[in-house]
Amino acid sequence: MAANLKTAPARPYDVARVRADFPILATTVHGHPLAYLDSAASSQRPRAVLQAIEDYETHSHANVHRGVHALSQAATAAFEGARERVRRFINASSVREVIFVRGTTEGINLVAQSYARPSLRPGDEILISALEHHANIVPWQMVCEQTGAVLKVAPINRRGELEFEAYLKLLSPRTRIVGVAHVSNALGTILPVQRIIEAAHAAGAVVVVDGAQAVPHIPVDVQALGADFYAFSGHKLYGPTGIGVLYGREQLLRAMPPWQGGGDMILTVSFEKTTYNELPYRLEAGTPNISGAVGLAAAMDYVEGLGIEAIAAHEHRLLQQATAELLRIPGIELIGTAAAKASVLSFTMKGVHPHDLGTILDSQGVAVRTGHHCAMPVMTFFGVPATARASFGCYNDESDIAALVRGLNKVREVFG
Repeated sequence: MAANLKTAPARPYDVARVRADFPILATTVHGHPLAYLDSAASSQRPRAVLQAIEDYETHSHANVHRGVHALSQAATAAFEGARERVRRFINASSVREVIFVRGTTEGINLVAQSYARPSLRPGDEILISALEHHANIVPWQMVCEQTGAVLKVAPINRRGELEFEAYLKLLSPRTRIVGVAHVSNALGTILPVQRIIEAAHAAGAVVVVDGAQAVPHIPVDVQALGADFYAFSGHKLYGPTGIGVLYGREQLLRAMPPWQGGGDMILTVSFEKTTYNELPYRLEAGTPNISGAVGLAAAMDYVEGLGIEAIAAHEHRLLQQATAELLRIPGIELIGTAAAKASVLSFTMKGVHPHDLGTILDSQGVAVRTGHHCAMPVMTFFGVPATARASFGCYNDESDIAALVRGLNKVREVFG
């Protein structure tokens, strides 16, 4: 969680028990035990999630909302039960505010095309931060091209933190939308989202939060944050790929025209006129990812069973230990040293391209992400083509850090 986190879990965090819940961690890679340090890209799934999906597929699968037969009713109950599970997890006020999407990217694009595109005018402004993932940059660039709106960018400092005063100065009467990450995927920076939202609302702007990297690591209460829209993905939260959530305040969602047309988002269709369904179905065209929603609900059960605060404290200890260990290795430079960080460690090694570094680590059984992490402007700001990124989840332990350090020393041997 944040670097100033002081609250310890009420009982010791049993990471050995947690690791036993994830079958894939028993895998060996190139003859070495797997050290999986790529959860920021996609987390692994616990057995409870795998079993929930298998149980649905084996005993309950049918299409939802459209059948009177028993399997369709069971599938509908599971799917809508998952929606209610999401509502509780993020504390939305109603299931009408929970829209199932394929992931964070689709959620942001839905807002861009269904909320922003119809409402923006030439000269209106969209304000984002320099820390954003491409999914919170490109959709806004597209909308600017479509509407004549202008994209503004709030700067960051060399620690990878938002320059908050500069952000405040960029807010103007023309600012209509603020798009910001809750946690940076490339650097792990936790942004002051509640303060960002309060300032944006004072300026009359609507805020869209990319929460993909936040929901696995810190408690998220959309009502307490005051978020207008909040998007996240299942596969970062120990759930399946291809499922995600867009939360939106009901007042805003009601005013949004459908982004896609098809089945389930309609009430009546004739060749002369179509009338649309109520929320949330009006924004969910076609057959949804039913098993994905079931798996996401099971993942939320699992995370809450461990305790999100306990997970955060455990990951923070790992982040502190890994940071100290890497700083002892000659040639390592940490990229992103914000005071408030989630469990992401982005770094370079002098004289070694990150892709070569990642390849050698893989030969030692250590899985890290290398590249620009879909955050090319961040790489440009720091003057590097790419970084290596080690990211921690609820199942990582000190042995994974030790494997990373051994692997980095192997890199140094290879490159002299």
